[in-house]
Amino acid sequence: MPTSETLERFIERVTENKHAEAIDEFYLENGSIQENQGEPRVGRAALVAGERAVMARALSVTSRCIRPVFVSGNKVVIRWVFEFQWLAGGKTRMEEIAYQTWEGEKIASETFFYDPAQRTPTK
Repeated sequence: MPTSETLERFIERVTENKHAEAIDEFYLENGSIQENQGEPRVGRAALVAGERAVMARALSVTSRCIRPVFVSGNKVVIRWVFEFQWLAGGKTRMEEIAYQTWEGEKIASETFFYDPAQRTPTK
């Protein structure tokens, strides 16, 4: 179970748009991310590389945590809103729920739940 200080540092990194850095700092080496029950992506290095690739396509990103954050033992649930301005044009607003399993002070796995229609950029 993460301490409240660790959880707040994680949220701060993400809201500072340091997404790849948050993964590098807070995920286990063999941590995983899964989106909408899709195939999990496994391994911190691969997760960091994937996040950097997404962020490289963005002109700007705004990341917000919608509180409260729910913690029960080693489970954490966070509601996020992300707004992307894409280099190729258009914007995307994504609202999602993140369901995390922590091992001590690190995230072992995270599943995101969101409406996939949000991924289509708008003008």
